[in-house]
This record gives sequence, structure tokens and C-alpha cells, in this order.
Amino acid sequence: MSRPDDRPLKRLPQLEARKSELERCVFCPKLCRTACPVSNAEPRETLTPWGKMSMAYFVANESVALAPSFADPAWACTGCFGCREHCDHKNDVAGTLFDARSALVESGTAPASAKRVIERFSEKSAVLGKSAAELSVMPEVDESAPTALLLGCAYARSAPEESRDAVRATAQLVGGKVSLVKVCCGAPLLHAGDKKGFLQQGEMLAQAIKHKELLVVIDAGCASTLRVHHASNGVDMTVPVEHFAECAARELGRMKRVPGLGDGPVRYHDACQLGRGLGVYEQPRALLSLALGRAPEEFDRRRADARCSGAGGLLPVTMPDVSKTIAKARVDEHEANGGGTVVTACASSLRTFRKQGAKAVDLVTVVARALGVGSKGDG
Repeated sequence: MSRPDDRPLKRLPQLEARKSELERCVFCPKLCRTACPVSNAEPRETLTPWGKMSMAYFVANESVALAPSFADPAWACTGCFGCREHCDHKNDVAGTLFDARSALVESGTAPASAKRVIERFSEKSAVLGKSAAELSVMPEVDESAPTALLLGCAYARSAPEESRDAVRATAQLVGGKVSLVKVCCGAPLLHAGDKKGFLQQGEMLAQAIKHKELLVVIDAGCASTLRVHHASNGVDMTVPVEHFAECAARELGRMKRVPGLGDGPVRYHDACQLGRGLGVYEQPRALLSLALGRAPEEFDRRRADARCSGAGGLLPVTMPDVSKTIAKARVDEHEANGGGTVVTACASSLRTFRKQGAKAVDLVTVVARALGVGSKGDG
């Protein structure tokens, strides 16, 4: 027997396939509320996972108006998977809210900031091609190489030295040259709400690497986008996709301790997309332990319970002040535990931590130095 209030999601029919995920949250007593970095930074009921999913559900089934006040909460999510880890049902809140964003964009109800991201995507994503052209002079780069390397737009845009370390280190790890991927994974489109464009971008990337043997991805967000979001939408990358940490962890025997790296506290930050997104927790710690000669320091909240840096899901664009508050809380925790250096495997987190005044180093630089080919990466 159906519920008396059960009705189809007529206004946003794209969400009918997500009805069960939406209802799990709508009828839940909000047990994951403390896991959301956004509602922790701005304590409003609407910004809890329950509130965001409820707003999408009620807009879809015509219980409330199709208006910005009910649509905007769908963009108040970093996609960190924190609520999923605290949910007995492992409910896919992030994936559902990304679908809600797409449905709301199609309906014409989306934040202006998200619309701008979609409109400027081609211009912004061209940075990968420009970066590849600049890096193509490196001796480790060859277009015909069987290993493709995807840096990610954030590395190409704001981490040039880390990008060079990525090229040198990956070439060392695979024992040959690498071919640089010039096509964006499409994550900005997913986060902004252009699902059609996102899937088209995935197909373009799959075509670009179809003759390769392996795709190594530097940015945790890009790796999760390919292996979680594209995969769940049926986009086949045609070749194995590995995050850099997974590739490097198989070659621990070729690395050495990095002089000076462990002179002070070195704390590892679990990037949401690498940890909760891909389940990669041990490999980065093994790499850091070898480079330091000891285990790295840890945050109070770590591994599956790690706090988000506030840099994902388009939050720095749609809710910049909240994003900064989340980042500051993570850096404050770092300082309260003795400070030192933060190591992460996410370009967005790296940039965010540095903006907050933390000394931050990327894992790719640590590995490059352990292999004897990297920069100092002082942050």
C-alpha cells in the first residue's frame, strides 16, 4: 500500500530515478547532520543533508515553489561523502544533489554563479591544453607514450611546480615517458549542474586516451570524477584509471627518505575524493612514512571521518564565505595539534590551505623528492 502523500516527481522528472535516495533523507531523523562541513560552518537546518535533500524532493513533487530559496541549497554541498559515511544506508546524497542541480539548471532555476561556470567552462578548461604545451618541452613527455597523465585543471592553473613534479615522478614510476591529457574530466560541469555537458566531456576524454594502456591521475577530484561519477553514468574510460598515490605505492622500494622533510610535524590530510571517494587511505600514508622515516602526524578527524577542506563541489564559487570558514577550521585544527606541514593530494585543498596561511605540500612533490627528481615543494 502506498503512502497517502506519495506522488510522482512531476516538476523535476529527472529525479524520479533518485526518489528512494531522496526519501531516505526526507524521512530520516537527521543522524548525519554533524558530518556536513557546510551546515557545521553555517548552522542552518536547510543546509544539513536532510534539508538539502528535502528541498530538492519537495520542489520535485510540487510541494513547494520552484524558486531560488528552495533550489539554492542543492549547491550547498562540497560532494565530500561525509554524510554517506555516517548513514546506516550509505545513501548517495552527493550524487543525488548533483542530479538535482542538473534538473534545476534545466528548469531555469540555478544560482547565477553556477550558470557562469557552465558558460565559461570551455574558456577555463583550456588551461589544460596551455599547460600541456608548456610542459611538452620536458624530456619526460612524449605524445606517443602508452601512459597518459591527467594533471587536472586546478594543478594546471595554480600549481605549476607540482605539475612538473607530477610529470617527472610519473615518468620515473612507469619507467618511460608520459603523454599529457589535454581534455578536462568535466567536474566543473557536474558540480555546476550541466549533466549533459559533463557526460559529453567524459566521452571526449575516453576518446582521447583510448589508445593508451594506463591513465594516471594526479588530482584526487579528477580521479573520483572518472571512477565514481562517470562510471556510475555508464562512461567507460576504456583503460585502467589510477590515482598517482596508487601508482606510486607499488614502487616504494625505489624511493628513499627525503632529507629535511621530517624536521618538524608533517600531518596528512585525507582529501575527501581520494579517501571517502576512492577508499585510498593506506597508500599515501605508506609513501609519507617512507619519505619521513616515521609515520606522519594525523588530524583528530581522519580517514573515513576526515573533515573536508571546503574546496570541493563548487562551494568556493557558490558559497565563498562558508568555504573559507570550513578551510579555516581545518587549518585551526592543524595548528592546535602542533602545526608544521600539511600534505594533501588535492590541488584545491592545497591552494585553500595555503590561502589560510598553512605550510602545505602536495603528495606528488614528496614522492618526486623521494625518487630524486622533485622540487623542494616548500609550500
